[in-house]
Amino acid sequence: MGEYKKLWWTLIGVLLVTFGILGWMGKEVYNQAPPIPTQVATASGHVVMTEGQILDGQSAWQSAGGMTVGSIWGHGAYQAPDWTADWLHRELLAWLDLAAQDQFGVNFAQLNGDAQAVLQHRLKDEYRKNTYDAATGAVTVSDRRAQAIAQTAVYYDKLFGDDASLRKSRKSFAMKEGTLPSPEARARLANFFFWTAWAASTDRPGTEASYTNNWPHEPLIDNVPTAENIIWSLMSVVILIAGVGLLVWGWAFTRGEHDDGPAPARDPVLQIPLTASQRALGKYLFLVVALFVSQIFIGGFTAHYTVEGQTFYGINVSEWLPYSLVRTWHIQAALFWIATGFLAVGLFVVPILNGGKDPKHQKLGVDVLFWALILVVVGSFTGNFAAIAHLIPAEWNFWLGHQGYEYVELGRLWQIGKFLGILFWLFLMLRGIVPAFKQKGDKNLLALFSASVICIGLFYGAGLAYGEKTHISVMEYWRWWVVHLWVEGFFEVFATTALAFIFSTMGLVSKRGATIASLTAAVLFMLGGTPGTLHHMYFSGTTTPIMAIAASFSALEVVPLVVLGYEAWENWRLKERAPWMESLRWPLTFFVAVAFWNMLGAGVFGFMVNPPIALYYIQGLNTTAVHAHAALFGVYGFLALGFTLFVLRYLRPNMQFNESLMKTAFWGMNVGLVLMIVMSLLPIGLMQFHASYSVGTWWARGETFMQQDILQTLRWARTFGDVVFIVGGLGVMWQVVTALLDREAAPSAPGTELAPQRA
Repeated sequence: MGEYKKLWWTLIGVLLVTFGILGWMGKEVYNQAPPIPTQVATASGHVVMTEGQILDGQSAWQSAGGMTVGSIWGHGAYQAPDWTADWLHRELLAWLDLAAQDQFGVNFAQLNGDAQAVLQHRLKDEYRKNTYDAATGAVTVSDRRAQAIAQTAVYYDKLFGDDASLRKSRKSFAMKEGTLPSPEARARLANFFFWTAWAASTDRPGTEASYTNNWPHEPLIDNVPTAENIIWSLMSVVILIAGVGLLVWGWAFTRGEHDDGPAPARDPVLQIPLTASQRALGKYLFLVVALFVSQIFIGGFTAHYTVEGQTFYGINVSEWLPYSLVRTWHIQAALFWIATGFLAVGLFVVPILNGGKDPKHQKLGVDVLFWALILVVVGSFTGNFAAIAHLIPAEWNFWLGHQGYEYVELGRLWQIGKFLGILFWLFLMLRGIVPAFKQKGDKNLLALFSASVICIGLFYGAGLAYGEKTHISVMEYWRWWVVHLWVEGFFEVFATTALAFIFSTMGLVSKRGATIASLTAAVLFMLGGTPGTLHHMYFSGTTTPIMAIAASFSALEVVPLVVLGYEAWENWRLKERAPWMESLRWPLTFFVAVAFWNMLGAGVFGFMVNPPIALYYIQGLNTTAVHAHAALFGVYGFLALGFTLFVLRYLRPNMQFNESLMKTAFWGMNVGLVLMIVMSLLPIGLMQFHASYSVGTWWARGETFMQQDILQTLRWARTFGDVVFIVGGLGVMWQVVTALLDREAAPSAPGTELAPQRA
């Protein structure tokens, strides 16, 4: 450890403590998850549903697209309603009408204020009271509530089928006709929706809050923010301010002036002849831009569905390419091309680590990994199509078709294949890393890089910890290990360390400075990011301790992002360290964009949806999409494209970046992303926020509100941003493809210098 001992022990201590907290909270999730009753029955003995039927309903929901069609507990897509909030409100209204008819002979809306107040008080008493019997596992409901459940189920049977009376609603929700063809599956689906609403409205034993901490906002039964929600929201702001202050003070007093020394006269990386495995990476770069362009066109297609619902400019395409399918492909394509960009830069570094030569059979491994990746992409996309089109048996859906969970929609078989591919990448990486430890010199940066590579290889496996009928609270815990911890934690450390390693190898920064910066960044990222994983679970059937831990630590995630402007400047000024760095100006420019979007997308927009009181009202609204687009593409997308351009520059050292094309690409994507956010996603999200706060979650996600003319206009306005972004995406694709096809730009001999940039 040497002079870095304090930083290493700090990082190790942070990891031990934070993963200890995450594991302890995981135990809390398992132990305190809302119970799934053995049966729901009336006092007279009429069985409304059983545990098996509720779990079968969860499977039916997954087979219909799951989180790509509306959301559950706020997690999922935004065009259709949140089914928990929607079911709960419909059932409450049904109960009130039944009660009004029984007592007064008219519907609830026809009663005077006093009579309505009496019935609403009874409604709250019935719905908040927990009738779960821990001894038998049964839930008892009144005959009236059983009638309300049955009436509500009829609506969902019609909606998820092809009943003509709800065709307009299906169009508004971007649902295809016959979303769930089987009547039995629709009946089970209703059972699952009821259970999620029951957990959201019934007080957890010993508390005055529901199992979901009173989410969704539903004034009819006083589902409002808890005192703990407000307290820990304020505490998160205090912790954020304290964290930023300590970071600034620490940075000001402890940062040293690292003497980087003179930059080399020639690019050191270029002096190492390309190996066979490095030359084989061209197809990875082609796959990155091919999937990227496919994804952004699919994204435009998906966004258009939010306007027309079932058609694309009048052409009915929803029967075979419904919103749920194209949204799945849009998200999965993004994850595949971004991951491919990261895999490519890692494989490019291996021979450099290995003394400028390939480990034995490394090219074969690189080729095998590529075709395995192609198999997983094609297989998972085909499985998604077959599942949502109901072309495969329902019992095969989870394994071959569609898991139903956002960001891990691919069937379990393809998920296992992806995990095995990442493990194989880890094996290929270690073949170059392990021998590098035998070389002389400081190995601390290499050790941190190795640790991040190992974590990327192993932690994707957390997504295999749940099954088809695992309790949804438990599933959410493990899903966020992948979506948040694996991506926002370990990939962040890998990216930071990989850049530091590359720049130090090129002689642009001192190894000491790069090591200190990387270790410090790893401490900061993992300190807030590891327990901060739980901030996605405030309302997913978890308890107050999880809210307290998550709110506190996730506030710290924003802390390192406030100094990214300085990091951007440091990266940008590297181009002035040596004349040959001008040829790497465009990859550096993309890395600068990463720092900007990390600050805005992950920092500002991330904290906007982070405090419990904020997320209570805006979970599942378009404000979430603002954060998702700005952080996923703005940070990891630009980073993957920057890595792609960096590797391309060495695979084709004699090429010249087309300045006008790259300016169009860079600014098109940045400006397009800004336009998407400010012209559509953010204003829609803020209007929904107001609706959620003033009326209820069901209203903010409901058909009447979402189909207002102004919201339709704002969804149309997104087209401007989409078009500008697509033009930028086509620009970077054209640059990469033409360079890969230009054989004259390939290296002709060892030590070939990078071509100078055009003025």
